[in-house]
Amino acid sequence: MTTAAAGTDSVVPDRYRYAVVPHIMVDDAAAAIDFYRRAFGAREDFRIDAPGGGVLHAEISIGASVLMLGDAGGDVAPFTAPAALGGTSVALHVWVPDVDALAERAAAAGAEVLQPPTDMFHGDRTVVLRDPSGHTWIFLTHLEDLTSEELHARLPTA
Repeated sequence: MTTAAAGTDSVVPDRYRYAVVPHIMVDDAAAAIDFYRRAFGAREDFRIDAPGGGVLHAEISIGASVLMLGDAGGDVAPFTAPAALGGTSVALHVWVPDVDALAERAAAAGAEVLQPPTDMFHGDRTVVLRDPSGHTWIFLTHLEDLTSEELHARLPTA
């Protein structure tokens, strides 16, 4: 078992450095981008406004993670936001240097805390949040690397 050193490149475990880029749909992308900025420290990297108003496509960064998003519905992007579906079965994982600070900022900005920051058996401190658009987020701060044997030995029992 090794401990992740503060300020090193170990914020995101090597296994997850090159991940699928999620593309989420929301009912008000401009408001969602503002929320992600306030709650998660996101940076807007790119935006294409839709001809009739709204956001056709935008890209934001949260730490080293990139997320694509846009307004749901309409002729240009006929997708559905989680609220219209009664929720989502997808959770977005993002590693951050300080999950406790992010959780506090996100709750103050209006995120619903589904699980408060907790040291988990898998070696990460984790918070689970729901944003105002209905998306579930899992933010993690990596604490330690575990072997497969150590991970299995720590699995909670039913």
